[in-house]
Amino acid sequence: MLTLILTYLAVGAVAGVLAGLLGIGGGLVIVPMLIFCFTRQGISQETIMQIALGTSMASIIFTAVSSFYAHHRRGAVQWLVVRHIVPGILVGTFLGSCVASRLSTNFLKGFFVIFLYYVATQLILNKKPKPTRDLPGQLGMFAVGNTIGAVSSFVGIGGGTLSVPFMIWCNIAVHHAIGTSAAIGFPIAIAGTVGYILNGLHLSGLPEYSLGYIYLPALAGIVCASVVTAPLGVYLAHNLPVDRLKRVFAILLFAVGTRMLIGLL
Repeated sequence: MLTLILTYLAVGAVAGVLAGLLGIGGGLVIVPMLIFCFTRQGISQETIMQIALGTSMASIIFTAVSSFYAHHRRGAVQWLVVRHIVPGILVGTFLGSCVASRLSTNFLKGFFVIFLYYVATQLILNKKPKPTRDLPGQLGMFAVGNTIGAVSSFVGIGGGTLSVPFMIWCNIAVHHAIGTSAAIGFPIAIAGTVGYILNGLHLSGLPEYSLGYIYLPALAGIVCASVVTAPLGVYLAHNLPVDRLKRVFAILLFAVGTRMLIGLL
């Protein structure tokens, strides 16, 4: 148990840095590590992916607050964009978590592996979309929010891997896109957490100290570390060559995705 607690703290520390540095919420690291820890604890494979996704979503609530506040202090959050996209985010994320709660672990793992490869490829290629257009109207922002929220709930992330490229495409500067994405991660995490709690409350056989699909001991360890390290990530984002760090992170994602894929075969 001590080893697991230390692991949760380590996962939280890395997730916090990534949330501030890359605006990705840390879920791409949290979910695979939680699956590893939960497997060692003997948690049922039938619900292990939902518990990992739900716990990741819940942890992002706290990480996002710490991250977007640090970005806000630097003037890097465009709150008008946040206000316009949040309605779609809330609906898409909640409905996505409800659907994910009813899918098999293998399907969710397969979807997660595909998403890892997609993100890693984007990071390696480092292709930024050309800022060729403005933000869409309210209906368009609602649709974009729906899509970002639904995908985020399926992979337990704060949505930055989708929202940052979208905002850059819409002529928002990179640092502002990352800061705004961190703020968007908060409503994503709220809606996803509520969905995973409600859809898991009626189930029996979940591990002790669970609230729906949220495993509270893991959540506590991750949160304690991530809220401390998220401001460090923000500092690094404004002072380090982030493009180089993204390529290193991409290699890690390829390795994690391949390891999960082997486990599915």
